Amino acid sequence: MLGKSPVRDTVVPHSTDGKGPLDGPDPSMLMRRHFLATPFALATSLRGAAQKPLNFVVILVDDWGMTDASCYGSRFYRTPNIDKLAASGLRFTQGYSACTVCSPSRAAIMTGKYPARLHITDWITGHKYPWAKLSVPDWRMYLPAEERTIAEALKPAGYATAHVGKWHLTTQNGDTAYMPEKQGFDINIGGEHRGQPPSYFSPYGIGTLADGPKGEYLTDREQLEASKFIRENKTRPFFLYLPHYAVHTPLQAKQEKIAKYKAVADASAPQHNPAYAAMIESLDENVGRLLTTLEETGVADRTVVILTGDNGGFLPATNTNLGLRDGKGSVYEGGVRVPFIVRWPGVTRAGTTCDVPVIGCDVHPTILEMSGQKAAPGQIIDGVSIASLLRNGGAARGWKRRELYWHYPHYHSSGATPYSAIRRGDWRLIEFHEDGRRELYDLKTDPEEKLDRVRDKASIAKDLSSRLAAWRTRMGAQMPSPNPNFDPAKASQRKN
Repeated sequence: MLGKSPVRDTVVPHSTDGKGPLDGPDPSMLMRRHFLATPFALATSLRGAAQKPLNFVVILVDDWGMTDASCYGSRFYRTPNIDKLAASGLRFTQGYSACTVCSPSRAAIMTGKYPARLHITDWITGHKYPWAKLSVPDWRMYLPAEERTIAEALKPAGYATAHVGKWHLTTQNGDTAYMPEKQGFDINIGGEHRGQPPSYFSPYGIGTLADGPKGEYLTDREQLEASKFIRENKTRPFFLYLPHYAVHTPLQAKQEKIAKYKAVADASAPQHNPAYAAMIESLDENVGRLLTTLEETGVADRTVVILTGDNGGFLPATNTNLGLRDGKGSVYEGGVRVPFIVRWPGVTRAGTTCDVPVIGCDVHPTILEMSGQKAAPGQIIDGVSIASLLRNGGAARGWKRRELYWHYPHYHSSGATPYSAIRRGDWRLIEFHEDGRRELYDLKTDPEEKLDRVRDKASIAKDLSSRLAAWRTRMGAQMPSPNPNFDPAKASQRKN
């Protein structure tokens, strides 16, 4: 095991009658068309739901930037179903991924641990720059079987569990010892070593997904498999993890959708990629279909839905992360800011927003608290349950959020060099490991990170740097080291 820290038990407070979690369903907050209209019938339905365990659906979108949905400010991408989900739940305005690339963020969601603690700090298998100024550490390229995932935490409580979509947490050769089936999932459809599909149209070329009819679209198929799982397990509690391959490259979408966006695309507008917009529309349609399945099976009123992304938007695809600096693979906000929406029926207030920063590590402890489960003896959880924020309509009453951290001791094709970062309050400090340089930004007044305040706010920078160093020590974070094969000419060429 890696470094240890105090274990945090995440136990949900229960009502005195023992029938369910404190702050249970409130009929005035629910907007479900399948409920009967009369107050008596509604109350009866809710009492029945409260006696049953919650179901959980976690939808993860790949390379989905902070502003790649209408409800997050896009004027080009059409996401009516995602917008509806946000309108029926709580939308976080400052959601973060645990890393600027995918595999570490996925490991953080599954375990509640920071990638630095897991030593899974780059996508599997990462970029290779043998001539760079620093040598990257010998990081872990799989999620160890001994790590306790959300699925494994819920299994003892009788949950059916399914993984549908992208896994990307096993070795490059697809070692079955690190596949979803070894991490608490009853079924695995589509998860393997790949970080992107060979094709979004069948035949897919994915070893764990049988090809469908020729031309079938992958995002549609993932939803069909997910909805099938829901229907087959509607009478028992379930955990569905749906990490879509979309909207990662290759940019492949249905031609009729591409044509529709081509007709309205404006090359001078911030977002204008027709193929990417078409992929987002297919994603949105399938979010809607999945939510309809929850309604049709009668489990929507007791199913928590969490929708987020694994890293910032990929700039060649999304054109820009509106109002944020850079994108996927970057040290800046555009690399780690993502949509983050939660609908907890009877608890979250419809149409609310929350400005408190949250991060992917928080998903694991939040589900533990919601389900009434505890951390295992000796289990380390770095994330913090956000259940209180959801109960309080996004208000931070009693909220004890600590700092947020990122550690990426690698090089990325986007141009990023090894760095660490910390956010405390509205301040975000970045440390560049090649030369020790630091940058400091006030995200409240400067969300685009244009004005470096490291000189005129030296005391704040010093404090944050000290906290960041102490955190790396607690995590047992791996650091890059001087590269004896450093080639300044090649490094300069890459930078330029």
